[in-house]
Amino acid sequence: MPTWILITISAAFLQNIRSSLQKHLKGALGTMGATFVRFAFGAPFAVLYLLVYASSVGKALPTANEAFLFWVLVGASTQIIGQLLLIYLFSFRNFTVGSAYSRTEPAQAALFAFIVFSETLTPGALVAIGIAVLGVMLISVARTSLTLHSLLTSAFSKTALIGLGSGSFFGVAASSYRAASLSLVDSMAAPDTILQASFTLSVAILIQTLAMGIWIAIRHREEFGNMLRVWKASLATGFVGATASFCWFIAMTLQQAAMVKAVAQVELLFTFATSVFVFKEKINRLELIGCAMIVLGVVTLVLG
Repeated sequence: MPTWILITISAAFLQNIRSSLQKHLKGALGTMGATFVRFAFGAPFAVLYLLVYASSVGKALPTANEAFLFWVLVGASTQIIGQLLLIYLFSFRNFTVGSAYSRTEPAQAALFAFIVFSETLTPGALVAIGIAVLGVMLISVARTSLTLHSLLTSAFSKTALIGLGSGSFFGVAASSYRAASLSLVDSMAAPDTILQASFTLSVAILIQTLAMGIWIAIRHREEFGNMLRVWKASLATGFVGATASFCWFIAMTLQQAAMVKAVAQVELLFTFATSVFVFKEKINRLELIGCAMIVLGVVTLVLG
């Protein structure tokens, strides 16, 4: 099995833990605060990963060129928006379904990469992504009767539009981070996937921490006190989030963002387990069928 797939599955597992922690924090913090902790408390770990690795291999840090700065800014800003929408979405439906709406991210990342970077996918990969997206659509109507009308109605509901918006921004962010990481090769003596990924992650998360920190200081200053009161959970969220991002960035440096995000749909399996065993939420048959289709899409992609 290719290395990038193993790294992606690890990232998906860690991301599910981070999302679970953020859902828990949502009770003590607002949407902005629960979003901010993954960046502010994750930044020290991201920088630590970069410095430890660079020191261990005896390499200098890459030089940030114009292309890198542009794409890392695009990635950082769109990821913040996507994360805000995802956490806001948790207020409408249960943990599993709320997460599922953003699962159109692989298809949207593929479309963005095709338009902007002229990246293409094989017909088999497109079919696999399509199967996974159809599974998401089934999950989105699992709490209603399954009809063509319900599918169409669901696609234009408030929760669906918020979820699709979240997926769009995450898709743009994924492709932008890949472009930023790959642009660093021009300033390096030899490509180094881990160094490129960790440097991109560190710059992105510092930008996000600064931008959101300023906004919260102006508009939601009380959130700083709230975060200190739940500092242990916030620190855990930051650590797990930074580690997951570290894996994501490595995988997306090795492979197209759409492919990585398609394999990452296995996170929904972890999400279902969390939903049932941690949050005690009930999962119905249609949601299980949708989950099975997502897994089928991922397996098809991997075997193809």
